[in-house]
Amino acid sequence: MENTKCDCGHNNPVGTVLCESCGKPLVEEMDNQKQTLDMRYEGAARRSQTRNRALIDKVWNFFSSVKVAVILILITLAVSILGTILPQEQYIPSARPEVYYPQQYGVVGEIYYKLGLSDLYSSWPFRLLIAMIGVSLVVCSLDRVLPLYRALKNQRVTKDPVFLTRQRIHAQQEMTEQEGIALMDRLAEGLSRKRYHVRREGSALLAEKGRFSRWGPYINHVGLIILLLGILLLRVPGFYLNEFVFVREGETKPVPRTPYYVKNEAASVVFYDPEELPPDMAESGQSVIKQYETKAVLFTKDPETGELEPVHRQTIRVNHPLQYQGVELFQSDFQTKLKGLDLAVRDKKTGKTIGSFTVDLENPKFREPYRLSGGVEVRILEYFPDFAMEENRPITLSEEPNRPAFVFEVKTPELKEPEKSWVIAGTNMDEVQKDNRYEMKLSKIQTVNQSGLIVRQQKGTPIIFSGAMIFVIGLVIGFYWQHRRVWIRWKEGILYLGAHTNKNWFGFRRELEQAAEGTDLRLVFPTSGRRENG
Repeated sequence: MENTKCDCGHNNPVGTVLCESCGKPLVEEMDNQKQTLDMRYEGAARRSQTRNRALIDKVWNFFSSVKVAVILILITLAVSILGTILPQEQYIPSARPEVYYPQQYGVVGEIYYKLGLSDLYSSWPFRLLIAMIGVSLVVCSLDRVLPLYRALKNQRVTKDPVFLTRQRIHAQQEMTEQEGIALMDRLAEGLSRKRYHVRREGSALLAEKGRFSRWGPYINHVGLIILLLGILLLRVPGFYLNEFVFVREGETKPVPRTPYYVKNEAASVVFYDPEELPPDMAESGQSVIKQYETKAVLFTKDPETGELEPVHRQTIRVNHPLQYQGVELFQSDFQTKLKGLDLAVRDKKTGKTIGSFTVDLENPKFREPYRLSGGVEVRILEYFPDFAMEENRPITLSEEPNRPAFVFEVKTPELKEPEKSWVIAGTNMDEVQKDNRYEMKLSKIQTVNQSGLIVRQQKGTPIIFSGAMIFVIGLVIGFYWQHRRVWIRWKEGILYLGAHTNKNWFGFRRELEQAAEGTDLRLVFPTSGRRENG
């Protein structure tokens, strides 16, 4: 590419708006002498505005657009909202989401599952959106911060009069060189008292303060990039984990996304002693829960034998989690669930009970029959854990045994053909099978306590907090500090002054008025308080 040469003799890269040396406008659109100069990025050439030929240039230009970044963020927010309409898969009480969502939420649940919204935050489209936002932040930052850094680092003290007179705050006054130098000295002294860093070159002066505030937005970008990186690491094994698991008494289950197994040896509820309660509560006679606790054992599997070996044993209580090598198990829920039903088979003709059997509601026997005395066999034909009727047909609302229903087949030597018996929640449906010779009677309900444990591993959390802190630091820098500059130059009998800030023009005006107090310099201030980006 050819360079754009300024009248001062400086060669500028193609796309430069203001000369890097003297600040004189190089673009025809900015050649209007009455138009205030656009000081955004100091008029430096940006890559996205100078290259548009190769494929990498087009990709760079796409992601360098702030409009594209805003659209990506809005799309991600909209998709995230959709992910909160129904519970995510990790929070549902079922290992079969393809069954749970249609049964629990109907057609909406089925569509929700098929669209992948039930596991949204682990899906590749959502991760792709997050990654695209991160790429956009990186490209937007590099496209702007690099030319801005070069322009600010190499900014010259001596500026062209056109540059000075086309600032929003400016002054132009005829005076001799001696008068100009004297006035410049007074202004330099006044600005120094305002903590401006003053540089001089002959008959030119540059007073500057708050340059670091220009990096506030880019510090924000760095913080957001780290934050997004931390979010992406949430799904990387070993960095962050937040899962939920139910473990029944006596049951051993894998701890999700870890090499460990947890066994619930005992789950119990501790109640307050009446003496520990206020008098009004003690007199009511109601039991008040004091603590839930789970006696847990953590195991690892031997890679050679495949056997589980205990590595840690601890009682888990609310706010007192089990902790082992970065993995934490929190007591989050406690439930008493149906475990089994003891059913007796009775001969209605003789009134005698033939025998009884136990149905394990977690693992009912479908293949093998329950064998009783006298050659009686009972076989499970159908099982509905959470029974309900829909359009005159039986269905299950969930896989939890909240209202278990069975269709049994009873086969005895006295029967020519086996009988079918409905048992719903332990109750024999006599009105459905009134001609049956045999009936089922509930003898006993077996229950079991189960603990709901939150599994957490937070190695990635410090990354997220670091990104958030860096983002806040960038916000503070950007909100509470401003980059303020004053250029002064005497040339050919005229003293020129130009001043610029990236925001808070009223505060800047007050500082300049105080610095010029006692002089006859007539400053021209902006007529409106609008904010300009620099």
